[in-house]
Amino acid sequence: MARYSRSASKDVKRTMKRRKSDKLKRGKGGKGGTVKSRKQAIAIGLSEARKKGKKVPKKAAKKKKS
Repeated sequence: MARYSRSASKDVKRTMKRRKSDKLKRGKGGKGGTVKSRKQAIAIGLSEARKKGKKVPKKAAKKKKS
């Protein structure tokens, strides 16, 4: 069974294209600078897909320091 829906991967692909053309912004409401990191662009794409209700695994929980 697939972890991500096809439309979710299309959303990530679209986000990567936006990053390449320097149109992908950081921060709430895109008020920060442009995204440089590939990983950050993928994370933004996945969170946008999540907001649209597409099939994407939940965000990984942060590990507690002991």
